[in-house]
Amino acid sequence: MNIFYETIIVVPMIAFIVAVILKGIFSTISDGSFSLAKAFGSWGMPSVHSAVIVSTTTAIALKLWIQSDLFALSLAMTVIIIYDAINVRFEAGLHAEAINQAIGEKRFKESLGHLPSEAFAGSVLGIIVAVILFYI
Repeated sequence: MNIFYETIIVVPMIAFIVAVILKGIFSTISDGSFSLAKAFGSWGMPSVHSAVIVSTTTAIALKLWIQSDLFALSLAMTVIIIYDAINVRFEAGLHAEAINQAIGEKRFKESLGHLPSEAFAGSVLGIIVAVILFYI
């Protein structure tokens, strides 16, 4: 067992850092300038939410195996968080956009959720980080 898995909280922390850095890089490439708000924002590629929760679930699976109760709880939380990131917050953003158009000003934040591709990329990143840290 390595140091990252003795205290499993380190795995999602590293996944968070890597996801935020990647999000900053991708937003800089697409927008032409770096924005700290976009790097830490609740939208964009990859989904930090997905990276953190999937890295946690993967770490638990690798350390305790998939038959553990903690893995089952973590998997349930993963499904809820990714569903929320894709669906609930995305819909809230659409509502904010409609309200902003109705009142004629941008009072409410419209970019709240993730596209499925962003959540998928975050999930893959979470798995990669957890597996790499497991084998270091």
